[in-house]
Amino acid sequence: MTASSRPQPAPIDHPNVFDALRLPVLRRIARWRWGRLVFQPPLLAVAVLLMYDGFTGPQNAAQNLATVVPWVHYRGLVIVALLLVGNLFCMGCPFMLPRTLAKRFSLPGRRFPQFLRGKWLAIAGLFTLFFLYEWLDFWASPWLTAWVIAFYFVASFALEAFFSESAFCKYVCPLGTFNFVYSTVSPLQIRAKDTDICRTCVGKECINGSYSPQPLILIDHIGVNGEPDKTHSHDAKGTPGCGTLLFAPQMQSSMDCTLCLDCVRACPHDNVGLLARAPGSELLNPDALPRRYDMAFLLIALAFMGLVNAFGMVPPVYDLLQQIADSLGLTALGWSNTAIEAVALGLVFVVGGLLLPIALSLLAASAGRALTRTRKRDSLRVALASFAPAFVPIGFGFWAAHYGFHFLIGFLTIIPVFQNFLLDHRIAGFGQPNWALGGISDLSVIGLIQTVFVLGGFLWSMMIAQRTALRLYRRQGMLGFLPWALLLTAMMLASLWLFAQPMEMRGTVFD
Repeated sequence: MTASSRPQPAPIDHPNVFDALRLPVLRRIARWRWGRLVFQPPLLAVAVLLMYDGFTGPQNAAQNLATVVPWVHYRGLVIVALLLVGNLFCMGCPFMLPRTLAKRFSLPGRRFPQFLRGKWLAIAGLFTLFFLYEWLDFWASPWLTAWVIAFYFVASFALEAFFSESAFCKYVCPLGTFNFVYSTVSPLQIRAKDTDICRTCVGKECINGSYSPQPLILIDHIGVNGEPDKTHSHDAKGTPGCGTLLFAPQMQSSMDCTLCLDCVRACPHDNVGLLARAPGSELLNPDALPRRYDMAFLLIALAFMGLVNAFGMVPPVYDLLQQIADSLGLTALGWSNTAIEAVALGLVFVVGGLLLPIALSLLAASAGRALTRTRKRDSLRVALASFAPAFVPIGFGFWAAHYGFHFLIGFLTIIPVFQNFLLDHRIAGFGQPNWALGGISDLSVIGLIQTVFVLGGFLWSMMIAQRTALRLYRRQGMLGFLPWALLLTAMMLASLWLFAQPMEMRGTVFD
């Protein structure tokens, strides 16, 4: 690449917008071809360590890294990251390293099947993970947790080897889907700095990449003498484009963005940045997310799953499971406790995590159309999809309250667990484990923090739903808002009752 064609900072459409990638250290990492390796190898080492300790270490959940790190620390830190910087964990995902290796064996041009490209697989994956987590007690089994991590490595490698796009990240991965949904509240988003540059861009490298097995020169501009005076090149050292097929100048949402920064590295015009925005602004943008049933149900069901998942850790769930087992006559059949729990717990999850969100949201959408007399103007799908983003903040509040409980009560537990791991492997010099280390012991303080998360998410969701109703129904906006306000309020009250119950202190010495 000639001096005249080196990437120069592009002017931003809104000059006062902060670009995180203009910070010196982040800029170097973002532009460096191997920038992701700053984060991936350390997290890969952590994942391998967790599998090793899960398979070979003590099977006491409070004394094994495989259960303490994922179920106490990772889940708490991911909430903080999503709220402050967005999908940071996907950027450093250790499962992406074998995925990159798999790309060398992938079949060119083979895409994921058309009928599987929506979010239905992602919804099924989230439901399955949450159900198995409660039924098989992943949080209490280092061995099973280690197998979950191993499964992730195998699944990501297999899908990426078989398909040419990032099918695992975009359509399958439950953790990635969770991060996609709640990265929409982040104050940062990948965007083009100057859309005029994108209009005249020749190679569209942000999505197509800049890799070429043979050197290739692309002409950006022809001078007054008829000769090209601005060019850029593709070669074997080029960068892949967006793995999830997002086109930077058209991005209005962080959904499906793994924050891998390949688009930043591939752009020859330095025209892609990680730009600041109002937190959650895309949730108010009617064009940010596709108006499809699968996308709408993903946003809504994930909020309900937050309630159901938390319900699985409070005492009333055991009474309910016993009542279900008795009413169905499962005990009399002589089934094992594991089989009985699978049926009873499965019914709770299916009803609470799938049927209720589908039925109640469709009912609210139908009631809103009826009250505003817009049934002929707006389809049920449009009404549902328009209000679905309002469930993101309240859902985030549920998950933050749940995961925050475990993190706050046990964030120091990693110290004695790691000391114990070193002692088991005869690595001296780190002292004896102090199993009294935990976190915040005052449950009233944690309860207050949980209440702030729940009420903050609820008020944010109510604001989004109200603005959506005013945009859709104008003078009849309050009538259109009413069904959704009732549903959100019911969810908020249910969560306040839920988080007021005694909860299992998983992954700590209090188990």
